Amino acid sequence: MTVLRIAAFSDGNRGGNPAGVWIGEALPDAADMQAIAAEVGFSETAFAAPAGEAWRVRYFAPVMEVPFCGHATIALGAALAHRFGDRSFELHLNASVISVSGRRDGNTVAAALQSPPTRSAPLDRSLRDALLDLFGYASADLDPELPPAKIHGGADHALLALTSREALAGMTYDFERGRALMARENLVTIALVTAETPRLFHVRNAFAAGGVVEDPATGAAAAAFAGYLRDIDWPHGGAIDIVQGEDMGARSLIRAEIGTARGGSIRVSGSARFMDD
Repeated sequence: MTVLRIAAFSDGNRGGNPAGVWIGEALPDAADMQAIAAEVGFSETAFAAPAGEAWRVRYFAPVMEVPFCGHATIALGAALAHRFGDRSFELHLNASVISVSGRRDGNTVAAALQSPPTRSAPLDRSLRDALLDLFGYASADLDPELPPAKIHGGADHALLALTSREALAGMTYDFERGRALMARENLVTIALVTAETPRLFHVRNAFAAGGVVEDPATGAAAAAFAGYLRDIDWPHGGAIDIVQGEDMGARSLIRAEIGTARGGSIRVSGSARFMDD
């Protein structure tokens, strides 16, 4: 089947993070999926095949398989809703079972996923210092209210919270150094965030591990970040909104709803638009 190209977490009919979506009767071999993802060239492509009443799903970046990808899941939810109607779909990943739902709304689809379980832990000081050096920040650039952490919501991410939107806008790094560091530390992305209010955050995500400099929207990291906020008793009020991709010219909007159970799943939602229409 043809690979669909769908922008997830779009701001209406613009922005969002493009993902490839392949749907077939059986998943191709891993090497073939890797080759397809490399040819598509997006940060991730989701591959899905029926598994009884559910769907077996794997995610590939241009240079590696990833255990979970939020924006490609949202794109998959849009594709499944477009083909099978508005409802929820159970997804069997490599290491967890999640769900995604889609509801068609004109040229876009409103989609929501339930993430894998979340967890977080303080970031080792040596890794914190290595990340600061990679991005050219100083410890004074860090927000003391949001301590550096390793966060997880289906995949591992490092989190650095910055004190200002200006510092976030100036984010840059050496791609090969970042790729080596992320491979060594088993990080899928590095999330850089700043809080505009307790419930509104601006975010950038470095994704050198997957062969991409930066993602304009990152649902897996959004889930992990929301779980971290619950872990540190941040006054999130039950939900946060994330603006990502502005500095790339691809403004993306992500909403994360946070339950009370520590380690529980996060509901991550947004719009998706078909790029092929």
